[in-house]
Parts: sequence; structure tokens; C-alpha cells
Amino acid sequence: MIIDGEAAVTPAVLEAMAGTSDERLKAVSAALVRHLHAFIREVRPSESEWEFGVDFLCRIGQANSPTHNEGVLFSDAVGVSTLVCLLNNGADGATETAAALLGPFWRDNSPKVEDGGSIVRGPTPGPRLFASCQVLAGGAPVAGARVDVWHSSPEGVYENQDPDMAPMNLRGQFTTDAEGRFRFTSVKPAGYPVPTHGPTGDLLRAQNRHPFRPAHLHFLIHKPGFKTLITQVFVDDDEHLESDVVFGVTRALVGGYRLGEGPAPDGSANEWWSLDYIFHMEPGEARLPVPPIA
Repeated sequence: MIIDGEAAVTPAVLEAMAGTSDERLKAVSAALVRHLHAFIREVRPSESEWEFGVDFLCRIGQANSPTHNEGVLFSDAVGVSTLVCLLNNGADGATETAAALLGPFWRDNSPKVEDGGSIVRGPTPGPRLFASCQVLAGGAPVAGARVDVWHSSPEGVYENQDPDMAPMNLRGQFTTDAEGRFRFTSVKPAGYPVPTHGPTGDLLRAQNRHPFRPAHLHFLIHKPGFKTLITQVFVDDDEHLESDVVFGVTRALVGGYRLGEGPAPDGSANEWWSLDYIFHMEPGEARLPVPPIA
């Protein structure tokens, strides 16, 4: 089609793609073109603004590394990751534990840990945390499920971000017992700023937004025959619960951390916390996500 004006551009592109044999790709591509062209018509960017935008997208890819995924971070910071998560995990927790973001720091090769074991693998000062959790489906225990746990340190960094931290610190993989239970010890996580050295950080600064996430634990629960559950459990009193930079806090996932009284379960006299939580799964496809980092 010969273009005889701006109004002809969108129909020409849609016509060119009309022969796509994959129906899902055809529908997604057409919707992308319609909405992207509508955005351009609404915003009417100058050529220099458009060049800046294309360069911004290129910088997102260039900022990726084996230990950092800028693409996931950008998707998180503009709410797209949470929107996709909630659209694909509906009912707001009515039939399963509410889902939450995988985040950019999950690793698929966390060390296996015995029930009740510690995921602290090196010096990590901070209040002790004793977690006791159970996985159910329709009220029945889910035995033999793989459970990945990972979280930030009390200083607000993940082990892959800190060269001084022990490898795989604050990460572990558990297997639920006959009652669907798993237990572990760790340290209480802290909230933290997302990485701001790349284009996502530039965007946050330009929008006068803070970069902080509230403190939380990550959980990934996987067993054939059940829909893989990826979620987070947030610390009740964190100051950034209402302003999570990646919009990942849902009310169903706040709470359960309790300050301990008296000696800790391991006999120590230092400050300690407990977490008791029940996860609910539902039948479905057991699928592990693509690890965002190595």
C-alpha cells in the first residue's frame, strides 16, 4: 500500500500482518500496532523525543547482565509485571494464595536444605527469623512439593548484589513433608531500593519516585499437577507497604511476622521473629519460569 497520509499508516501495517498464520501472534501483533499507533497520535512526540524513547529501550537491553535483569525491573516499575501477574492469577486469593512478582533475583539452582535448616550461609547480622509454613490444596496437604525461598539481607541486598556475601546466602530449596509443611531459619529481611544505575533508575528520578520495596520473603512452590505458585509475604509494619515502587503489595500477602518473646527457639537471647503462613495451591500446570539471572 502506498501511504498517502498519516491516517493510512495504521491500516497499511495491519494489512501487511493479516497473513500471519499463528492466530494468537496475529491478534497480539494487531493489538500492539493499534495501541502503539494510538499512543503516538495522542502524544505526538517530536522526532528527537522518539529517538530518545528508542534509545531508552535499547539501554534497557544493554543494562542486562548475568546478575541483573533491567527488562524485568522496568516492567516492574511501570506496573506491567503486577498487572500480568494479577490477570493470570485471578480471584484475588479466593481459591489460592494471591500471586506476586517473581522479581529479578530468583535463581533456579538454590541449594537443597533439610526441613528446619538454615538458609544463612555466612556472617549475616540481624534478627533471627523462624518460619513454619504449610502448603494446602482444597484443604488437603500438598506433600513432596518443591519450595524455593529467597530474600534480601537485613541490609537490603540480595547475595548476587553483594560480592562480600556468601554464595547463595539467604536462598534455599525445601520439600514439603507428608503434612505439606516446611520450616526454615533465616534472618528478618529488610526493605531495599531497586537498582537505579540503569534507565529504570533514570525514569524513577525523572518522575520524583522513591526506589524502595517493602521487606518481604519470596516463595516459589512447584509440584506436577498443581499450578506453580509464585508469591511474596510482606513484613507487616514496613514503611513502604503503601508505596511499593513495583506495585507488588496486595493486602492478602501482608502479615504474619511476630516479634518473639523470651529465648529464641534455638536458645539464643537476641531479638527474634516468627512467621507462620499457610499457602493454598490449586490444580493446574506446573511450570517453572525462566530464571531472570544465572
